[in-house]
Amino acid sequence: MSTADPGDIEWILANCDTWAIIGLADNPARPAHGVARFLQRHGKRVVPVHPKAETVWGKPGYRSLADIPFQVDCVDVFRRSEDAGAFADEAITIGAKAVWFQLLVVDDAAGQRAVDAGLRFVQDRCPAIEWPKFGPA
Repeated sequence: MSTADPGDIEWILANCDTWAIIGLADNPARPAHGVARFLQRHGKRVVPVHPKAETVWGKPGYRSLADIPFQVDCVDVFRRSEDAGAFADEAITIGAKAVWFQLLVVDDAAGQRAVDAGLRFVQDRCPAIEWPKFGPA
């Protein structure tokens, strides 16, 4: 399975406005923090999802995707590969449009489940790195 189809990357960056960031907490030293800020600067709505449900930049955090009371377009996963599949399955359940696994996060079976359910899927990539090539102007 292709892990980063350029058409999927371009579509997600252009069409997904609300991003649930799995692993986003109020810790500026973590990669999720920097990527979430990048997405915000590019007009995306960022939703923190973390077991502690921390508030980040005044935005309420949620313990799970199921707890989010509004539509999520993309689920961006900053977790180990062995944990990532469960979040892809949750993304399918909540009706997300896309799943994005961050750098070094790889689970081909989870990706196939997402694609089979009609979601766009990217893995082992970072939207902040891909934006200059594939992001909207």
